[in-house]
Amino acid sequence: MEKLIITAAICGAEVMKKDNPNVPYTVKEIVKEARLAYEAGASIIHLHVREDDGTPTQSFERFKACIDGIKEECQDVIIEPSTGGAVGMDNDERLSPIFLKPEIASLDCGTCNFGKNDIFVNTEETIRYFAKKMKEFEVKPEIEVFDKGMIDTAIRLYREKLLKAPLQFNFVMGVRGGINAGLMDLAFMKASIPEGSAFTVTGIGKAQFTMAAMAIAAGGHVRVGFEDNVYIRKGVLAKSNGEMVEKAVRISKEIGREIATPKEAREILHLI
Repeated sequence: MEKLIITAAICGAEVMKKDNPNVPYTVKEIVKEARLAYEAGASIIHLHVREDDGTPTQSFERFKACIDGIKEECQDVIIEPSTGGAVGMDNDERLSPIFLKPEIASLDCGTCNFGKNDIFVNTEETIRYFAKKMKEFEVKPEIEVFDKGMIDTAIRLYREKLLKAPLQFNFVMGVRGGINAGLMDLAFMKASIPEGSAFTVTGIGKAQFTMAAMAIAAGGHVRVGFEDNVYIRKGVLAKSNGEMVEKAVRISKEIGREIATPKEAREILHLI
């Protein structure tokens, strides 16, 4: 089995310090959390950015400051900016970080209910627009899918030559309004992607580490971090993203699967 790529989603756009006081907002805090995750074994930092008060932003300048800071501390780490942004942002606002020409960025492939009152909107034309821009700037999309129909959308884009094989999927599982987080759900999603594709699994909330264990055993890759979950175990807040990465590393090594370095992750994902 190939080595495991661990992605750390270090802050997201929704979770706040009231949920866990260790959630990073400032550039300094974001750089620190990225370094702790990297030192623990993460090859990829999935990056949202915030204003100092925690407000989510897609500011080009804020992304640049955070990316520059992370690269100073973790020179070979892969930085994956989010183009999801936050609920309510417009398309061009969400796309701003791709002008920094990262190696990889997220591409959300569908609309879904996002909690009780929010709707995360990605129309088919929005998805095409994002895919065209990523192709133009030579940014590899990580295809974010919250349900099986979003995989089908990605396959249509591939047939239209807007996406290039091998495809990289992130199965986001356990969001209210998306696919459940369970073994049969993972098997269904894995069986639905094109042969030769890679996949990462993101378990939301209490599903984070159970889904991580399933993904590791199934030959997929793993995402952990404050964006998706603020607890290291039931009732205990995580001290850092690094602590979460360390737990994923332990799970993987217990079943004999080694952890990919950033260089090895680039080879697995065909970034080099």
